[in-house]
Amino acid sequence: MVDDARFEDGTEDALRLMALDAEGLQIVSALTQDAVFPIGEMKWQPGKQRFALLVNRFRWEDKDQATAQGRKVERVQAMVVFESVLKVATSGIDRSDTDTILSLLEISFAAGKDAQGRVELTLAGDGAIALDVECLDVSLRDVTRPYVAPSGSVPSHE
Repeated sequence: MVDDARFEDGTEDALRLMALDAEGLQIVSALTQDAVFPIGEMKWQPGKQRFALLVNRFRWEDKDQATAQGRKVERVQAMVVFESVLKVATSGIDRSDTDTILSLLEISFAAGKDAQGRVELTLAGDGAIALDVECLDVSLRDVTRPYVAPSGSVPSHE
């Protein structure tokens, strides 16, 4: 039996954020650090200039509260959507292996001319996804109730 958690158990409601500049993107990056997703949950829609991920993100915003209350830490499924995307490139991942689980470490932005630039999603294991964008327009939205993290532990890095 899966031990579900509820938004009401945590300190926050479902997240709904937008990032329109590098500072906002840093917040989205911090909240999606250690998110995991199957490679098949990436979708590039060139006609709509949209790239989207359905991720299982660790609820960093609830970690301290869960620890203080003796609750198990949680994850939640979330959509991370990038608008105004002109081009998508990947490195270090086999996009044809739809069973591969990717782990997101960081999202960064390198500004170019005017509002254009490149968003880079750094993945564990030397993988990366690069998005050439007309402008920075990113949204993060939780789409399910939180659930107890299967590992039962807080992600950590050496």
